[in-house]
Amino acid sequence: MKSMTGYGRGEYIQYDRKFIVEIKSVNHRYNDMTIKLPRTLAVYEDMVKKLLSKEIFRGKTDVYVYFETYSKKDIKIDFNEVLADGYYQTLTAMKERFSLNDNITLNLLSRFPDIISVEKATESEEEKQHIAETLTHACKEALKMFIAMREKEGAALKDDIYKKSLIIEEMVNKVKERAPMVAQEYRQRLTEKLAELLENTEIDESRIITEAMIFADKACIDEELTRLYSHISQLRSIINETVPVGRKLDFLVQEMNREVNTIGSKSNDLDITNVIVSLKSEIEKIREQIQNIE
Repeated sequence: MKSMTGYGRGEYIQYDRKFIVEIKSVNHRYNDMTIKLPRTLAVYEDMVKKLLSKEIFRGKTDVYVYFETYSKKDIKIDFNEVLADGYYQTLTAMKERFSLNDNITLNLLSRFPDIISVEKATESEEEKQHIAETLTHACKEALKMFIAMREKEGAALKDDIYKKSLIIEEMVNKVKERAPMVAQEYRQRLTEKLAELLENTEIDESRIITEAMIFADKACIDEELTRLYSHISQLRSIINETVPVGRKLDFLVQEMNREVNTIGSKSNDLDITNVIVSLKSEIEKIREQIQNIE
């Protein structure tokens, strides 16, 4: 089980080129990945996304790619002859016009904008392969650190959710133990109330039994308890799966909340109501934790 929060950094140098890749992610409902590459390497964006998407399934992920080259094959340096001629002729005319003795030097000409240009050289198929290979290595290094951090946080979340499931199960046990007594106490209260109201009049025991049975049927929470135990068992099973489980857990917690709410609405008992309040609190804590699970 992995957290959706993570960071990874990878650096790789090969073929006189260096790539640094950083991966950062936070919570998100879906898999939202943004890759920021140097403009000259935009063609490799799809390759990077496909590579990372094999391991990242959910979260808002930002990927930053930094590139340095020491290879002469990656750059093309040229000078604009027409522009240089124009600058030279203008400087010569100015020199003659104002009778200046200054020399027109290479150092002076090279300072003018756009005289010298540095461009990305046209890559051969071999060079493209070298760049893709080096970038892939850097991505894998970053991904390795990124996944390790997600797994570490995921393990902590898993442990916390399991402990909370034990607390929830203990509370459900209390509700289960208390439930049978509710109908019995209702029958006793009903008998005492009728005896008080009717005084010496004979009480119809069958009517009391019927009323008690109607109440017991309305207040019966056996099905809800059975489903709640099943959900707790599923929760423990799911957090041990090796595939992304965030959405599955989110749905399961909603179902747990539904059962607890139903029990609360059916129960006409203060002790059970108090347990239900605590139960909802623990389930909400799990729901908050699940928001950070891939």
